Amino acid sequence: MIALAAPAEAKVRVAYGDIASVENLHLLAAFELAKQRGVEIEMTYLKSEDIAAQAVVGGQADIGVGGPYALIQKVKVPVRIFLQLSTLRFYPAVNAEFYKTWKDLDGQEVAVHSRGSGTEAIMKLMEEREGIKFSKISYIPGSEVRTGALLQGNVKATIVDSSGRRLLQEKAPGKFIILPMEGVNATDEALFARQDFLDKNQKDVDIIVESILTTWREVTANPAIVAEWRTKYNLLPDLPADQVAEITPYFTELAEGKAFPVNGGGEAAAKDDFAFYTISGQLQGKPAELKVEDFWALEPLNRALGKVGTN
Repeated sequence: MIALAAPAEAKVRVAYGDIASVENLHLLAAFELAKQRGVEIEMTYLKSEDIAAQAVVGGQADIGVGGPYALIQKVKVPVRIFLQLSTLRFYPAVNAEFYKTWKDLDGQEVAVHSRGSGTEAIMKLMEEREGIKFSKISYIPGSEVRTGALLQGNVKATIVDSSGRRLLQEKAPGKFIILPMEGVNATDEALFARQDFLDKNQKDVDIIVESILTTWREVTANPAIVAEWRTKYNLLPDLPADQVAEITPYFTELAEGKAFPVNGGGEAAAKDDFAFYTISGQLQGKPAELKVEDFWALEPLNRALGKVGTN
């Protein structure tokens, strides 16, 4: 039974495999909403999605943030996705002095976020589509870090988010090329947990899912509200001024691109992911033969949609 007033040791421990940045402000705001409803949440930032996922598997964290399809298929502990947070909206960027097209990357090194991440999956998919082979895939967590590495000349080919793309265009117009990438529709980040945690903490999980769905709908309707939430909840107070200025443009672009699933993904998202992650090599097997219930726990989302509505 879940206590009405959770003691300090009953905090929901969330493992986030990235650094705190503009791109997770809306999630932090959603967690503030959940806290107002009585859920104590402790956020821990780790070096990669891999480490965050292992923390969930090992019981050091209750909920992870990432795209853990490959891990779910490999580990014997039942880990399940229960909410899609975002779909992939990334931009392969190259230094135009060295590369112009995907073919130019044949035999070259590229940098992505982390092992098992959506950015890695995109690059592996494009290898297959374009008939090329990278000499090496290196791992540099954080889109802003990869953007900085491009600007400083430390990497020549990587993948960045919309904020990074705009920064490249502003800081060095014409120096970088965004390579074309059509028809990629898959989960970027999701919430996942061990099945035993979901079973034992239904009340807290439901509040978190409801809070995120409510927040995502508000962001989609009014992206500028994220900057207001940052001030209201004192989120990431040490953000540099140039990053603060990026908050509204960043969320506006993603909201217009429907990157925030207002219905939480669910079965339809799982089937899209099966198609994407099998092609990119993150999942083994044929998409049609993979079972949603082996990767997703749909009950928390279905309960939340029953309360907040389906649109």
